[in-house]
Amino acid sequence: MKRSLVITTGIRSAADLEEKALALSRELNVPYIRREKKSLAAVREQGQADAILLVSQDKLSMVIDGKELFFHPGLAKLRIKEIQSGKTDQMIRAMNLKEGDSLLDCTLGLAADALVASYVVGPRGTVIGLEDAAPVAEIVRRGLQSYTGEKPELLNAMRRIQVVHTDHLTYLKNLPAGSFDVVYFDPMFRVAKEKSSSMAPLRPFANNSPLAKEAVAEAVRVARKRVVMKENRGSEEFQRLNFHRIQGGRYSPVAYGIIEKVVPCQ
Repeated sequence: MKRSLVITTGIRSAADLEEKALALSRELNVPYIRREKKSLAAVREQGQADAILLVSQDKLSMVIDGKELFFHPGLAKLRIKEIQSGKTDQMIRAMNLKEGDSLLDCTLGLAADALVASYVVGPRGTVIGLEDAAPVAEIVRRGLQSYTGEKPELLNAMRRIQVVHTDHLTYLKNLPAGSFDVVYFDPMFRVAKEKSSSMAPLRPFANNSPLAKEAVAEAVRVARKRVVMKENRGSEEFQRLNFHRIQGGRYSPVAYGIIEKVVPCQ
């Protein structure tokens, strides 16, 4: 069941911050409640909401189940450091992603995979992330553009990611054939195994429908090189969706299904 939302600001909110909150309220069609001196619990109760989108000077966050959730590089930062030290990133290996490539991430989530990919493809490459859940898309879009305190190469990789709020099937259907080098799916954002995952509170706002065969077929049409899907190792989804080539780390609980495009001889 989808959870309900309200929007508010920090207690010490200037007029410009309130304007931002009102604009976001109109954009997302979510009620705005003026913060004044109310606690967040009082705001939530007044709005009869399950969660709050909190607009502050430095970020947009979601307060839900006693936690404040916002964009941060998280494990992507560690993965990029390992790539810099010469280690293999299994997702990048599965994608066979190179500098200058273009990637369409159809299940953006909190953008960890997109961030690693953006670092690898560099300034000559392209990473577009699709997110069906409007609150998640907005939190990540703003976070990617405003996050600070990291090295330039990481910040530049964040800034290059384009976030689109849409469902991936509609987006794929409207793309010409061969629009991207790689098309990527990570349905695990919707149905992760660990209930304690930091993403768990966001899932009620996400589309948790199984990945459709039609979406994979459209991805195959759109990809120039590969379609890649991340799933639990041994998942029946690989077979159902015709991902017959599987690879990943030997001891990893996840694996990557690959559909490689056959380039016709000239």
